[in-house]
Amino acid sequence: MASQYLDMVMGQVVARNPGETEFHQAVREVAESVQVVIDKNPEFANMKVLERIVEPERQIMFRVPWVDDSGQVQINRGFRVEFNSAIGPYKGGLRFHPSVYLGIIKFLGFEQIFKNALTTTPIGGGKGGSDFDPKGKSNNEVMRFCQSFMSELFRHIGPDTDVPAGDIGVGGREIGFMFGQYKKLTNTFTGVLTGKGLEWGGSLVRTEATGYGLVYFVTRMLQDKGTDWKGKKVVVSGSGNVAIYATQKAHELGAKVIAMSDSNGYIVDEAGIKLDTVKRIKEVERGRIREYVDEYPSATYVEGWQGIWTVPCDIALPSATQNEVDEAAAKALVKNKCIAVGEGANMPSTPEAIEVFQQNNVAFGPAKAANAGGVATSALEMCQNSMRLSWTFDEVDQRLHLIMNAIYDQCTGAAEAYGVKGDLVAGANIAGFLKVSKSMMAQGVV
Repeated sequence: MASQYLDMVMGQVVARNPGETEFHQAVREVAESVQVVIDKNPEFANMKVLERIVEPERQIMFRVPWVDDSGQVQINRGFRVEFNSAIGPYKGGLRFHPSVYLGIIKFLGFEQIFKNALTTTPIGGGKGGSDFDPKGKSNNEVMRFCQSFMSELFRHIGPDTDVPAGDIGVGGREIGFMFGQYKKLTNTFTGVLTGKGLEWGGSLVRTEATGYGLVYFVTRMLQDKGTDWKGKKVVVSGSGNVAIYATQKAHELGAKVIAMSDSNGYIVDEAGIKLDTVKRIKEVERGRIREYVDEYPSATYVEGWQGIWTVPCDIALPSATQNEVDEAAAKALVKNKCIAVGEGANMPSTPEAIEVFQQNNVAFGPAKAANAGGVATSALEMCQNSMRLSWTFDEVDQRLHLIMNAIYDQCTGAAEAYGVKGDLVAGANIAGFLKVSKSMMAQGVV
């Protein structure tokens, strides 16, 4: 019966959202995990809670015209999917990347529902972005695009309605341009965006939060295996905020990160990645990871990022993009005796890869739990904005640490309660689903 119900829900999702493969993948993973919950709570099926959760409350798609430095008019497409507000205002990042289309935004927004529920803070799920590519654009071009983007988005968001943040392609520069335009259009100074500059309402630790939180979560995974970070070799994909600050925290805890990547290729430095160099290349010079070997000739650079998972390591932290770890990559990690995988990106492991990890006793931390530190700290930024306060770095970091521990405890507790002890994927999905479903039930059919 449960299988028939799942097939029916998935059939509806695929029929209503054709071609949106990432969204289908995300829904199936959650639906398969929560079958057991629906079996034990038939009122959820009677009130069609799952069918309502998979349908966004609102989908907004709009034209973004802007003028480049040569005076040519360019046209991009903007998106905001306000997925679920059962436990709070919509919350989720904006992604600027050529790969962005409605299906990607829906996959990210759907994941955000459960991730945000796990944070213990009152925020709902949403996501947005554009197929605009900030790479290679001047600051003035990025500014003009951001102002045009916000000229439509502003009417749909607000500090108690929908609070966007950054994601791939959207950092402090882009948040600043969008916030300035929102302020001008609305004549208000509110906490409508998170990831703001420290001088104008931002929070300490927000830049580091996703990477730090990932390491805090994996720390608990390692503790359950009777070990810690000391002396471990770590491979981290990506070289953005998540990768950089996960690397920093792993180093602080005694590990050695030996490989990092970007969209062109990856570097391997068996002596340990010199993080200051990576930060300068990527954050200041906006360069490519291959430039690292110009300064450290003993390191190697390999064209093509896919091979990074063949580098032998104890711990893998995929922190670049969705579905970057496939079945072959997972088998390579297992062969090289990797003991733990923590997802820093959103859904970076395919279902086949996850199955390989679970079958081979590799501790696996799913993204909606392991990388929730960023949105958790965004919620802390919202708290500070509402109170017109600014907490110290240590205060925010301590709160982040407590939240990541609470997320881990929720995942393990839910997994055990529903007969899948140790399965953090199922535990994360079940814990998040229960919180959102109970809230939806209490609020009626809306």
